[in-house]
Amino acid sequence: MRAIVAESADHLSWQEVPDVSAGPGEVLIKVVAAGVNRADVLQAAGNYPPPPGASEIIGMEVSGVVAELGPGVSEWSVGQDVCALLAGGGYAEYVAVPAGQVLPIPPGVNLVDAAGLPEVACTVWSNLVLTAHLREGQLLLMHGGASGIGTHAIQIARALGARVAVTAGSAAKLDVCRELGAEITINYRDEDFVARVRDEAGGADVIFDIMGASYLDRNIDALAADGQLVIIGMQGGIKAELNIGKLMIKRARVIGTTLRGRPVSGPNSKSEIVRAVIESVWPLIADGRVRPIVGARMPIQQAGDAHKKLVAGEVHGKIVLTV
Repeated sequence: MRAIVAESADHLSWQEVPDVSAGPGEVLIKVVAAGVNRADVLQAAGNYPPPPGASEIIGMEVSGVVAELGPGVSEWSVGQDVCALLAGGGYAEYVAVPAGQVLPIPPGVNLVDAAGLPEVACTVWSNLVLTAHLREGQLLLMHGGASGIGTHAIQIARALGARVAVTAGSAAKLDVCRELGAEITINYRDEDFVARVRDEAGGADVIFDIMGASYLDRNIDALAADGQLVIIGMQGGIKAELNIGKLMIKRARVIGTTLRGRPVSGPNSKSEIVRAVIESVWPLIADGRVRPIVGARMPIQQAGDAHKKLVAGEVHGKIVLTV
């Protein structure tokens, strides 16, 4: 089969690699499209190795057609259209994935665009709902509101009855966020998000952060009493000083979390999160309250260009690579 091989961050090539097959408890998917994530860019640069036992090929989500069932798999059928959450291996013609990480295509979503859903849907639901318990009437502050994660999180929060504030770096991106339901939109290049959130809402109940170290102190300042800061990214660095006094006064929580390294099954596992997404998020997509936001579709041979677009922030929503 063919797959993208990352010889360096700037040299991603479509070439022959060994075939894969479905092992026990796995489903082999003939890939139609693969979603692009910032973790893919980090892995290509050698800064984010896959978990032990996972494919070395880049790619954490795909859509496609079931090509083969491994021993012990009965819940899926050969020829069925599906999408899947992966630990790796998505930038390829075929990928083998644990059956518990496979999802049906949501009603009303085409097969290509479905490739951009598993990672954002599982990340947002596991963090905002299963971890932070975001609820009606609360305020979510989403950094990177026009990103793949951000555009999905805005819609999920609104569907839950929560209010949404976002940061983004351009007027066009803020327009996208407003169209999706964000009511407080902040251009981080020339506005202080702490002041805006405090002035307009008294603080955020939940902050969903992709920046990490560089935003830590200001995020604590922007929290309301009993607020929760959920950190899922480190674009702004990995080390910062935490004022524990501020944290204690607000009775706040700081939570760091990842999705990729979770176990396949068991409590807090990827399979458990996938089940929750199918039960709770797919109906929201079916009735139109949530929709995939795909900003670009590109041939998989252009994966390197797709990574550059992602890093440059040229696309709102997801980038999807077609095979």
